Amino acid sequence: MRIKSAFLSIVILAMPLLGCQTDSRQQILAADRSQVALRSIQSRVYNTADSKLTIRTIIATLQDLGFTVDKVDHEIGVVSATKAGNYLMKMTVSSRPRGSEQMYVRASAQFNLKAANDPAFYQKFFDALAQAMFLEDNKIH
Repeated sequence: MRIKSAFLSIVILAMPLLGCQTDSRQQILAADRSQVALRSIQSRVYNTADSKLTIRTIIATLQDLGFTVDKVDHEIGVVSATKAGNYLMKMTVSSRPRGSEQMYVRASAQFNLKAANDPAFYQKFFDALAQAMFLEDNKIH
């Protein structure tokens, strides 16, 4: 009888922990989904194989949006820029080939050292970049 009572006590005490385990798994899955969603708003694919043109266009787009380009690494395809105003904004844009015909571009921004996750901000950047890529691809200046 004591063994059954002890076992029942252990099961009752462990039940809240089982609920926590499910919640933590759900939290991890939710965090993974939110990271995937953030990555999707931070990245675009462009139909060009020209990595140098892509970097030049990224630089021009950042400058058009009021950023000061701080660092460019053509070898790895990364551009870092800052914009000062009411707040400090830092932006890092990377590009890499995706297959033989496309470039994958990913932007990451921070406002006062806090990661930016506003889709509208990234949409504005990528709209400007898409327009600049179109103009460059079609030799319209």
